[in-house]
Amino acid sequence: MPDRLPLPDLPPECDGPLLAGFSGGLDSTVLLHRLAAEPALRARGLRAVHVHHGLQPQADAWAAHCLEVAAALGVPCEVRRVAPALDAGLGLEAAAREARYAALAAALPRGGVLATAHHQDDQAETFLLRALRASGPEGLGAMRPLRRFGGGWHWRPLLQLPRQALEAYARAHGLGWIDDPSNALAEAERNFLRLEVLPLLRRRWPHAAAALARSATLSAQADALLRADDAALLDQLAGDDGQVLPVEPLQALPAARRARLLRAWIRGLGLPPLPARGVERIERELLPARPDAGARFAWSGARVLRWRGLLHADVERAPLPAHWQAGWDGRAPLELPDGGRLWLADATGQPAQAAFAAPLLARARRGGERIRLRGRAHSHALKHLLQERGVPPWRRTQLPLLCDAGGSVLAAADIVLAAPLEQWLEAHALVLRWQPPRAPR
Repeated sequence: MPDRLPLPDLPPECDGPLLAGFSGGLDSTVLLHRLAAEPALRARGLRAVHVHHGLQPQADAWAAHCLEVAAALGVPCEVRRVAPALDAGLGLEAAAREARYAALAAALPRGGVLATAHHQDDQAETFLLRALRASGPEGLGAMRPLRRFGGGWHWRPLLQLPRQALEAYARAHGLGWIDDPSNALAEAERNFLRLEVLPLLRRRWPHAAAALARSATLSAQADALLRADDAALLDQLAGDDGQVLPVEPLQALPAARRARLLRAWIRGLGLPPLPARGVERIERELLPARPDAGARFAWSGARVLRWRGLLHADVERAPLPAHWQAGWDGRAPLELPDGGRLWLADATGQPAQAAFAAPLLARARRGGERIRLRGRAHSHALKHLLQERGVPPWRRTQLPLLCDAGGSVLAAADIVLAAPLEQWLEAHALVLRWQPPRAPR
């Protein structure tokens, strides 16, 4: 019946406030009206957000319309203005989408649920777009009904319904909506599929959209099973911080499994997705490289390097500034210019309220440093000690050094300690801790 569209239940963990994305078009108008008809959803603090892109002359009028419709439904609504990055090389459609979702993520409270009005026809279009980009099961799974988003969840409760059902609902309830004139232009990829391709497919196969959406669901199910296997294998292979993978076990895997694992590894670190040829480059240039060749692959501000028998992934990071230095008395953690930090910790690992007998100088490495270890009569080249301890070359440039008033090196982060500092820490039941800058998660 068009007067009551079915809404799937949310799982128990999705119990936060409900936020509806509200463009004012047919789909989002139906969604907001339907959500507002459920007392239980209203009780969760239902509200709406309209993202004002400023790309159409009518944008201000559309925002006013959305505020008026939401007020009539008794739903609080706010307008968030964005400025799509039209010079970022993404194209108008993608730039507007990125700006819109950034605004929605910012409006979503932690643990909240963002509801959007994507439907079965949207899913069919997404499936076709992903297929034309040669996606595998992950991409062909298209839009998921529920996924993690920002600090909460993204819910698409209308995903199983055709647009025809939404239009019937809107007419049955006498709803008014905005028609964006840009939707009638076939230049954009998605519009071309909607206006040209899907109508042609329906002429031959009337249920084409439903069949394509069903294929997306099956692909998503297959991807979920594969992801579970990927996660289990990553748990076995990745290092403690997840940023390294051993080359030899990787090479022993079938090529298809290795490709999935590499993409899952990068995704889990919060790095930009590997580009289409990223796995191929890693396979061809990094995995077979000599351990000392310094092979690397970089993209979108991230990089994977091979060093010895490991692949290392991270964002591109500059060394500590060559002339950086700072005094440190040990009482509070020392924040480093690259986002890392140094601190003194007690036996439980908690920051300690302690101070050195005299302030130390923290600085960047400059080359040629020597350090005297406990139980050794002579000093050693710091470079050689770091090599012996398996510190990768790029990580060495990020190590803060601690020096005494005379300039003698007392520590290279928490990796190499000179005898005087090691004895002082032991006498005070303290440890020196260094937290390097981390990849975003």
